[in-house]
Amino acid sequence: MAINIVVLIKQIVDIDQLKTDPNSGEPLIQNIPLRIENLSKNSIEAAVQLKEKNGGKVTGIIFGTEKANSAMKEAYAMGVDEGFIITGYKGNNPAYTASIISNKIKELGNVDCVILGNQSADSYTGLLPGLLSTELNMNLLGNAVSISEEGGRFKIKRVLDEKDEIISAEKPCVISVTQEINQPRLPPVLQIMAAGRKPINASAAGAGNFETPKIVSNIAPKSDRKRQLFEDMDKGVAEVAKAIRGEMK
Repeated sequence: MAINIVVLIKQIVDIDQLKTDPNSGEPLIQNIPLRIENLSKNSIEAAVQLKEKNGGKVTGIIFGTEKANSAMKEAYAMGVDEGFIITGYKGNNPAYTASIISNKIKELGNVDCVILGNQSADSYTGLLPGLLSTELNMNLLGNAVSISEEGGRFKIKRVLDEKDEIISAEKPCVISVTQEINQPRLPPVLQIMAAGRKPINASAAGAGNFETPKIVSNIAPKSDRKRQLFEDMDKGVAEVAKAIRGEMK
C-alpha cells in the first residue's frame, strides 16, 4: 500500500569546519558553509527506502532560513518528491519548532508517518520527536535502526543496552531514527540536475509566544599542550603513559 511520508530536514553549519577563537574560546561561524546534518540524511534515506518498497510520496520540510534552497535541492536529488521551506526563524526553541512544523503537516493532510533524526547536531535536546507526537496526536516510535510497514502498521527495531527491541504502532506515527539505520545514498548526476529544476515551496513562519532559550555559555574549554617531541618512540610512549597515569590519580 502506498504511504505518504513527511521527512524533516535540518540545515546546520558544517561543524567539521568549525573553529574556535584562540583567545575567547567562542566558535567562529562566519563564512562557514551550511549543509544538511547527518541524521537528516539518514532520515531522508529511510523515507525514500520506504517509498521505493511500498510506493507513495515523500514530502520534505525544512524549518530555517532563506539559505535552505541548496539543502532542499540535495534532498530532491536523494528522492524527496516535494519540499517546503519555512523561513523566518533563527532561534532554537523545540516547542516553537514543533508548533510550526506540526501546523504545516496538518495542512498537508493524509500523512502516514513523519520521519526525523532522534536529535540534532547543534542542540542535542532530543525533544522534537516527542513534542511533534503530542502536537500531531500520533504514536511515537523512537530511535529506530530499521523501519518497515505492513498492514497499516509501522514496525521498528531499536538497540538497547542489553538487547534489541522490536515495537510497532498503527499509522499515523512519528518515527525518530539513529545514524546506524542506513548509509545515505549519493545521488547520480542526472538526479542532481533534475533536482535543480524542481520548484521549492517557501513560506514564512507565523508569530508565536515562544522565547529562545538563553545560552549560558558556548565557549570551548582551553586545552594546553606541552608540545614535546620524542625522536625515541619507546621513550615517548613511556612518557605519555606516565602523564596519563598521573592525570588519572
